[in-house]
Amino acid sequence: MDSTNPIGRQNQTSFTGFVLMGFSVDPKNKSLLFVAGLITYLLTLAGNLIIIILICVDQCLKTPMYILLGNLSFIEICYMSTILPKVLWDLLLGDKTITFIGCALQMYFFITLASTECVLLSVMAYDRYAAVCHPLHYTTLMRQSICTGLLAISWCSGHFNSIVNTASVFSLTFCHSNAIDHFFCDIPPIQRLSCSDIFASQLVTFTVSGCILVVTSSMILLSYILIASSVLKLHTAHGRMNAFSTCVSHLTVVSIFYGTIIYTYLQPSSSHSLEQDCLVSVWYTVLIPLLNPLIYRFRNKEVQGALWRTLGKDRS
Repeated sequence: MDSTNPIGRQNQTSFTGFVLMGFSVDPKNKSLLFVAGLITYLLTLAGNLIIIILICVDQCLKTPMYILLGNLSFIEICYMSTILPKVLWDLLLGDKTITFIGCALQMYFFITLASTECVLLSVMAYDRYAAVCHPLHYTTLMRQSICTGLLAISWCSGHFNSIVNTASVFSLTFCHSNAIDHFFCDIPPIQRLSCSDIFASQLVTFTVSGCILVVTSSMILLSYILIASSVLKLHTAHGRMNAFSTCVSHLTVVSIFYGTIIYTYLQPSSSHSLEQDCLVSVWYTVLIPLLNPLIYRFRNKEVQGALWRTLGKDRS
């Protein structure tokens, strides 16, 4: 039987794998997409690795703000590496199959990294609040023990959300088809393959992931309300501009990341278009990790200065 056909009334114990259908791609364009994907992957690795190396070797960047940025770069490398290598393999060899265990592991690491990034972005918003609203107390509010604790909370939250959701999804019975209408093992398309009642699984996703999104987005919103209130009290336009400029990049990343996550996971299943889901997923799995080093870090003068110092050049 062909692996993309329905697999009959199999139960989960005899279900050995899935087929990642992904996008409808003209075979003539597969080579072009492979090259574009490979270049994107290498540029993302290079950009984020440069940030991590600079933070490790440059003493001027050993501050809480840049430690958080370094963790974000590490997450983005792992995040993209969870998804894109398999996509490139599929494009190169046409092997769209993925084992049951492989799919569960991909989902586990994907949800862990995505959830950790959500919490980390809220920690970074708190860092900006402490820097802008309480500059004289910044070293106390973001001392090493607090920074380490906030990072630990970020990673623990991510792992907790991932364990709960992955266990919920893969405890379902699959018997309709093994063809996933997506390019990676994501929650909604796998839930659609189940022949058992998925309401409880959807409720788990909505409740646990929703709580993380609501809490973290509320913290970000509150931080920026307090930042805006503090900045507007400054007497000079130049001072207000400088204060706001430190937050623009973070707000840009937050808006894109949270917007796509909310669209994908907090909408009713019936409102999802499979093709739209794939296109939106490309934003937060491929484009955001690629653009973040440019939007968020390389525009930063301190990072640029560290890069020139590391290269042993004086910037004129």
